[in-house]
Amino acid sequence: MSRRSARHLPQHRGQAAWNVILGAQPAGQTLSADQTADFVIVGAGFAGLAAARRLRQLAPDASVILLDAGRIAEGAAGRNSGFMIDLPHELTSADYAGAGDDKSIIALNRQAQAFAAAAVDDYEIDPNFFDRSGKVNGAASPHADAHNKTYAQHLANLGEASQMLDAKDMADMTGSQHYLSGLYTPGTVTLQPAGFVRGMAAGLCQQGVQIFENSPVIGLDTSGQGWRVITPQAAVTAGKVILTVNGHLESFGFEKRRLMQLFLFAVMTPELSPDDMRAIGGHSRWGITPSDPMGTTMRRIDKGQGGNRIIVRTCASLRPGMAARDADMKRAKTVMQGKFDQRFPQVAGMKMAHSWAGHLCLSLNNVAVMRELEKNLFSGCVQNGLGTTRGTLTGIGAAEMACGVCSPITDYFSQEPRPKKLPPQPFQQIGANSVLRFREWRAKDD
Repeated sequence: MSRRSARHLPQHRGQAAWNVILGAQPAGQTLSADQTADFVIVGAGFAGLAAARRLRQLAPDASVILLDAGRIAEGAAGRNSGFMIDLPHELTSADYAGAGDDKSIIALNRQAQAFAAAAVDDYEIDPNFFDRSGKVNGAASPHADAHNKTYAQHLANLGEASQMLDAKDMADMTGSQHYLSGLYTPGTVTLQPAGFVRGMAAGLCQQGVQIFENSPVIGLDTSGQGWRVITPQAAVTAGKVILTVNGHLESFGFEKRRLMQLFLFAVMTPELSPDDMRAIGGHSRWGITPSDPMGTTMRRIDKGQGGNRIIVRTCASLRPGMAARDADMKRAKTVMQGKFDQRFPQVAGMKMAHSWAGHLCLSLNNVAVMRELEKNLFSGCVQNGLGTTRGTLTGIGAAEMACGVCSPITDYFSQEPRPKKLPPQPFQQIGANSVLRFREWRAKDD
């Protein structure tokens, strides 16, 4: 008999503002009585929702239960920046260019986008929540501008389109004089992440998937050829289980000392007044990722995505205990207020309405964990900071593996090696956070 107990449950700092600005959700259902199912999915983020949709396609008559520790869109899926990126975007590199087979990665990323777009159509999700607007790599320093040019050449070598923007172009778009240049790439989808996952969940429920919220999985026991999935109030016995819990895979004892548990932080303005919008200028909707991966991500959204607001995201902390600290949040809020004021001096000092932390999981060698962990227990985890795209792919792939289906997705991820071992503690945490602070300082203007 195999038994796994969760050492940590998700802990969040701050509200998931993307979810808050959409208004209250209908009351969720909590698992309160024992159930049986053909499949249980643990985790209702991008990966879990994608796995459920793929199971519906592959096994339409199967019973599927999806469990989440909190409410839909309150976890990591509602706390990211909302970029579903099609191009190489390796966060551990200098300019996002990866070291792998970029053409294969692009093809897979676009498959994830197509899968999500089909869900938008099938489930009648608001198209504002899935905007095919592209994004810009923003550069505010000479070294970041050089990153843009290097990356543009890398994309040209791959036959991918991009467009360099000068300082005036960037000011016209954003209303900010801060940027020296930008690199526009047209293939990124900018999500309202909470709106998208809420729409996915609603559509899956209509297709017969049972979703239980506020039902954290605290244990996994083998039961015959299947598994018993235990929550505080009840359990589900299932033939097959799919874990889509990203870094919390380590909580269940898998890939111990091989996963980097990071937190990124974000703030969001209150609804901009007409005077604010006139003072800022620029377009009503845009998205900027920093040319240096340790720089600052910016989004501006409009009424269709939850109100006229600006979002700032930066600062990273490695926390092996899977919980951000009060001091992390306090420091990040101060830094991000400064980033906002630096970019928009015309409204400097505007008090942020929301602040939050988001949990990421990376591996040292940038690989996911998408495989059969034990008999009839599958994983679609470790998104390396690319939860929207990589999460969708690993969710699809885990569902396919559970159904015995081979595809380009299962082929790609099953060929990846295991995550590399990390240095021992406390050297890992001290060393990683020192490197993060140095890289953050070096990218302070970007």
